[in-house]
Amino acid sequence: MQQPTNTTELEDLLSLPTSGVREALRALEGDVAILGAGGKMGPTLARMVRRGLDELGQHERKVFAVSRFSDAKSRAELEGHGVIVIPCDLLERAAVQSLPEVPNVIFMAGQKFGTTEAPELTWVMNTLVPANVAERYARSRIVVFSTGCVYPLVPLSGPGSREEDALNPPGEYAATCVGRERVFTHYAKQHGTRVLFFRLCYANDLRYGVLLDVARKVASGQPVDVSMGAVHVIWQGDANARAIQSLAYTSNPPLALNATGLERVSVRWLAGRFGELLGKEPIISRTEGERAWLWDASRSYEWFGPPEVSLEEMMQATAQWLRQGGATINKPTHFEATDGKF
Repeated sequence: MQQPTNTTELEDLLSLPTSGVREALRALEGDVAILGAGGKMGPTLARMVRRGLDELGQHERKVFAVSRFSDAKSRAELEGHGVIVIPCDLLERAAVQSLPEVPNVIFMAGQKFGTTEAPELTWVMNTLVPANVAERYARSRIVVFSTGCVYPLVPLSGPGSREEDALNPPGEYAATCVGRERVFTHYAKQHGTRVLFFRLCYANDLRYGVLLDVARKVASGQPVDVSMGAVHVIWQGDANARAIQSLAYTSNPPLALNATGLERVSVRWLAGRFGELLGKEPIISRTEGERAWLWDASRSYEWFGPPEVSLEEMMQATAQWLRQGGATINKPTHFEATDGKF
């Protein structure tokens, strides 16, 4: 992995199509729409699709990025890269109905943070919006971004959650995410829609993610909470690639896919390794609990192979990004929360 020195280089890296992405796009037909494309991952995912199609010489196929797009700069940047931006409030059923017909949909909209203060808004965003989209795109294949938080916490020493496991998570946010999947499943049964639930677990950009959360605390001398004793992580570029490739695996009834790294990473070890990279002695607070959110991503490895960026590469790039004062998004993951409250 080439370590980026600025945001432009970082976003170019995060949107670089893999050979698997090109193969998937070549096998699929038609345009692609990314709904909820204004979030942390949406812009680079949309760019990856556009770049992949262009590399195949399929310039006529359109890539739509749909979101409220309150940030004019983000919209302009996407348009500058050949992505067609459609401002839309996905809560408005009539607006969703007016969106263009496309055979390939990646659904990324949702809310997590602020659930404790306004749970009703999280329920609306995570269940009503899916109903609007599932109705509009009943004839499309849909990759639905979900989360590993739909599973319960499991023993730290036991196996991680698999896609077939029962969904019985802690906390209201996670309950709404189960609701999102149930709503899409309902419409899939009604209309025969092909769906895949993309249960993403801790994607990492250099500007946000579990690795940055831990590294910043080590660098600033803040204690690292190890209550959530272990995590799984994946590079955002690899997560983007897996999501695009998942369009080929949509099915009816819907399938689920745990999208993360196979490696179970001790948070205490992460703090120690970042201490070495940053030349700081980490401060550890609390002790590891008996349970954690842990996942088995074997299915994704069987389908797509290992991620292209390793844990060590991510950690080295994160440490370098901090050292050079790279821009960060002020959105901590709160990965250490063991009660599901966000």
